[in-house]
Amino acid sequence: RELLPPWLVIVAGLTGIVLLCVSTKDVPVGPLRTKYGIVLDAGPSRTILFIYQWTATKANKTGVIRGCSSCPVQGPGLSNYSDSPQKVVKSLEPCLNWAQKEIPAEQHSQTPLYLGATASTRQLNLTHPTLSDGLLAALTVALKSSPFSFRGAQILSSPDKEAFNWVAVNYVLENFFKYDWRGQLVPSGKAMAGVLSVGGTSTQLTSQLEEENQMPKEGVRLQLYGQMHKVYTRQCPCHGTDQLGRRLLSLLIQ
Repeated sequence: RELLPPWLVIVAGLTGIVLLCVSTKDVPVGPLRTKYGIVLDAGPSRTILFIYQWTATKANKTGVIRGCSSCPVQGPGLSNYSDSPQKVVKSLEPCLNWAQKEIPAEQHSQTPLYLGATASTRQLNLTHPTLSDGLLAALTVALKSSPFSFRGAQILSSPDKEAFNWVAVNYVLENFFKYDWRGQLVPSGKAMAGVLSVGGTSTQLTSQLEEENQMPKEGVRLQLYGQMHKVYTRQCPCHGTDQLGRRLLSLLIQ
């Protein structure tokens, strides 16, 4: 091996001494700013307002969030207000006012607000589309007037809604990623869980498909945490809690 020239060793040594002796000051790192988001989950039997929060931390280009609080809206599900849309708008006000207190005022205009309606409103849209359109229009006007950044009110398709449930369950179970001993996000290596979702009007079983040729056209593809997931939902209509209760009552009457 070639030896380093003496002059280079001396220069390197002097450089090291200078770096050690010169006074230094740590550069302050500001705290990561917390951001917020609001989801109004309008189910068959009731509506719940959820507040989520996150920072700039991401795992393979996907955000890391956590639910921080929720507010159940008083009254029945969204579709029950089809004849009186203004009443559902009024029912949302207490929870929207509560959210304004939970989220710092300076972030209200930057906080996205979504409303997703599910099974019963989807059925209303099939049987009385004019009523469902009027209901969503009234909600849109009201939510746009809130201090938050309203991003839309829509009726979720069943595959999309169940895919969101599947993501939520596997996220909570830390099947997408985990924190290692250094506190950094790494893939968990765990298998994904299937989800049995029992709603008011139907029951659904959602699971991940391993083979591409198994993917039906109703399936959903999700790009999460650097991986592609193929998810499919098997429907069991009329097997929700409300429907089963009605069937039981019918049998008792008979």
